[in-house]
Amino acid sequence: MSKKRPGGESLPSAPSTATGPSPDHEVPAATPVPDPKRWWALAVIALAQLMVILDGTVVNIALPSAQRALGMSDADRQWVITAYTLAFGGLLLLGGRIADLVGRKRTFVFGLAGFAAASALGGAAAGPGMLFAARALQGAFAAVLAPSALSLLATTFTDPKERARAFGVYGALAGGGSAVGLIVGGLLTEYLNWRWSLYVNVPIALAALLGAPAFLRDRSGRRSGHLDVPGALLGCGGLVALVYGFSEAEPRGWSSPSVLTPLVAGVVLLAAFVWWQSRAASPLLPLRIVRDRVRAGSLATMGLATIGMFGVFLFLTYYLQVVLGYPPVRTGLAFVPISAGIVIGATQIAARLLPRTAPRTLMSSGMVLAAAGMVLLSSLTVHTQYVTHVLPALLLLGLGMGLTFMPVYATATAGVPAQDAGVASAVLNTVQQMGASLGTVLLNTIATSATGRYLHSHVRGPDADGATLDQGMVHGFSVAYRCSAGVLLLAALVAGLTVWHRTPKHAGHDAPA
Repeated sequence: MSKKRPGGESLPSAPSTATGPSPDHEVPAATPVPDPKRWWALAVIALAQLMVILDGTVVNIALPSAQRALGMSDADRQWVITAYTLAFGGLLLLGGRIADLVGRKRTFVFGLAGFAAASALGGAAAGPGMLFAARALQGAFAAVLAPSALSLLATTFTDPKERARAFGVYGALAGGGSAVGLIVGGLLTEYLNWRWSLYVNVPIALAALLGAPAFLRDRSGRRSGHLDVPGALLGCGGLVALVYGFSEAEPRGWSSPSVLTPLVAGVVLLAAFVWWQSRAASPLLPLRIVRDRVRAGSLATMGLATIGMFGVFLFLTYYLQVVLGYPPVRTGLAFVPISAGIVIGATQIAARLLPRTAPRTLMSSGMVLAAAGMVLLSSLTVHTQYVTHVLPALLLLGLGMGLTFMPVYATATAGVPAQDAGVASAVLNTVQQMGASLGTVLLNTIATSATGRYLHSHVRGPDADGATLDQGMVHGFSVAYRCSAGVLLLAALVAGLTVWHRTPKHAGHDAPA
């Protein structure tokens, strides 16, 4: 059977396992009974999300202290960050499908407990190898926890107004958690020691673990399915190879075999993964999830947004500490405006507007605001004042990201059937994680190259003085910020052209398990 659009185009009828009603034809569905404990469930989910997002940056400011304490070499210190991103980015799809098969509440609790244990292990590290292993374990458990949390949120809140509010909180944490991590890392490092940047996860996880059994309602998934082992090996192997190749590009150079080999291998493995998913009986990633134009546009917008924004934290941290001489705590506090902007943009603006505003309008507007903030940052000099240039730029960036992240999370997970909620959430998290890794590497390479060219043209003797080095560094940052602005404007264009969709009246609902 088929339906007809007003223009005569045939549309296939959607079976029970389809990705939900089309944006033009919504099939009436019975309104599910709201869970009376859903707002407490949001608090538990938010705690877990905050912990995962914090861990992406909280260790950054503590890294110099950890390096000195454990005797790490300059070449090895990157593995404190890379071990986490490799495991997290590479295993997200597998974690999402396990959540669908085993049950999201079970995997949520398992991920929380494992993340807390890995954090405690890292805090007690006696040497670099122990710390690297603990960070990899954190990433692996986060790959189970993150898609479980997002899919639980998507299936708990089905009313459009409540869903907008819930995803506003989630989007604020997703966007602002990185900046908050810099603040927390600075405070813990300066007033306690670097080990507390890892220990801090333990009480957060314990609080979430206490609330999970009481407030979370699990939802039915594909309990009778089977795990796609070949797909898991191909998909996870391809993502790990790509993340590893990107992480090695900065220290070794893009032409190094250590970079080209994993990048080529990653592309080949991912191509084989897509081929296999179209033929597997129980695919790890059902291709119907990413074939939907609206969802694909939302994913592309998220990927471009994270590519463009993650250079802010890296470059501005160095600018504030090295050029302006800020101590760790003051550096962390300097990022408060971007966190405040994200919270306001996600919870007070986007969450209120989404039920009656097209998601593409919010996404595109947010990306334009963020691009304007990047343009302001590109005008920084070694003598720029924080209040006159950095502060307004961070406010614009925060508001822009809040306006973007909230509708992206809500739209990308809308209309996904219950049995695919975990893997759909994992895809969104994977795009975000890969975008952050790629953005940091590419923008850092651009900044370093621009700094090198500046110093080559301005230094006449064998060595450069401190002022010239600072000027070269700021010049490199400015070039990278302009590139970031271009990426964010591209994200605005993608959202405007692809996300032609209104929020479904009831999305992501299913029966309790």
